[in-house]
Order: sequence, then C-alpha cells, then structure tokens
Amino acid sequence: MMSAMTLIALILTGGQSARMGRDKALIDWGGRSAIERVAALGRAAGADTVLSVGRDYGFGFVSDPRPEAGPVGGLLGGLAEARRRGAARALILAVDAPTLRADDLAPLLAAPAPGATFEGLPVPMVLSVDAAPSDAADGWPLRRFVERAGLAVLPTSLGALMRLRGANTPQEMADLLAATDTA
Repeated sequence: MMSAMTLIALILTGGQSARMGRDKALIDWGGRSAIERVAALGRAAGADTVLSVGRDYGFGFVSDPRPEAGPVGGLLGGLAEARRRGAARALILAVDAPTLRADDLAPLLAAPAPGATFEGLPVPMVLSVDAAPSDAADGWPLRRFVERAGLAVLPTSLGALMRLRGANTPQEMADLLAATDTA
C-alpha cells in the first residue's frame, strides 16, 4: 500500500507576466531563476513533491485547466492533482515571490486545518486539499476562495511583507532586490 503524501507544493505560474514584460518564472534572482528558487523553497518547507501549475519548467507540472481564467482556476487544477497524488495538504506559492524564506512560511505550515494565509496576501497559503469550496469557480478572486474555504488569516511581520508580496513589475523587482538578500 502506498503511503499518503503529507504536503505538496504548487507554484502558480499561469499568468501572462504582462506587467513584468517577460516570464517572471525565468527571471534571474541571485544566480537562480525565480521558478528554481520557489521550487527549492517548497522543498525546504517540507513538500514531498513540487509542481508548477500553468507551465512546464522542466520539473513536474499541472497544466492550467482553463488558461487565463485567473489564479483560482489554476489553484483548483493543482488541488485536483494534489488529491490524485494522495497529498493531504498543499502549500500554494507564487512564482513572483522568489525571495520568500522557509521561516516566512512557518506560521502557515503550523496552522490547523483547513489552513491559513496572510492578511492582505492570499498567496502563499497552506490548505487541506479538500478545503476548496464546492462552488469555487474560475474567475473568483483569491480572497473569495480564502474566505469561502474557511482559511485562517494570519498577521504578517513587516520584515516579511515585501518578500511575501513579491514582484510583478520591474520596479517592484528592483525594490525587492535592493531590500533582500537573494544569495
């Protein structure tokens, strides 16, 4: 009998990166691409498996069931794959937050079921793979998903806020690089 996987990390990569002007997953952050950094973070946080949701970057991935339908569509597709693989919980990460550290995620990972996210920042989140609201739909705002899934909303420290927020524009990237150690 196959043992159940405890935690799977799902990296949301389905966006168009329009504000950044290039694929955010491939941007170099201190010698490694954003996708490499976020995948390593998922493993450091204890994920048995790390998958990108949206695009294939050379390791496991889940195609977005309805591309350009918003992050909830990708999230639902990723959770379906997590269930199929026997995961109990999912760590949802954004590819545009490559400076996150494992200690930033510790409060989410310690939260009881159904899971948690940070105040004002629906991603990252940790949730039970069966916590998705039964009526969740593509196009929903992530905040609605969080609320309807009953996730705890935790405060975040000012020190972690910029890392949690990530970078969607070249200016946000420059600010984040200047404020963090990406080594």
